[in-house]
Amino acid sequence: MIHQLGQVMLYVTNQDDALKFWKEKVGFAVISEEDNGQGMRWIEVAPTPEAETSIVLHNKEFIAKMEPELNLQTPSLLFYTEDLDKFRENLLKQGITVGEVMTMPTGKVFNFADDEDNYFAVLEKK
Repeated sequence: MIHQLGQVMLYVTNQDDALKFWKEKVGFAVISEEDNGQGMRWIEVAPTPEAETSIVLHNKEFIAKMEPELNLQTPSLLFYTEDLDKFRENLLKQGITVGEVMTMPTGKVFNFADDEDNYFAVLEKK
């Protein structure tokens, strides 16, 4: 039986730029970086080294050639933060495209885009 979500595969056009975005702009930690020497490189990032779920940045072009039937679209990800306004302000300072704060039945939420125009949502959850 499944008991937790381990990793989310994020297929990106430029792994180095994606790594820079998640590490330098969003503040994620690099958990691991591997290269099999045959063109398969993956980079694992997470909000903290102790996080139970991480994002693995894969080369979209390489994966498309390896597994053409695979859906390479960006998954809808919802991140949690305890201080939505502070986190949003930090993203704005980094020059990241950030949406307006909306109040939903579950709490305050906004979205932001990475450098490849993939959008992600953030929910304040205390």
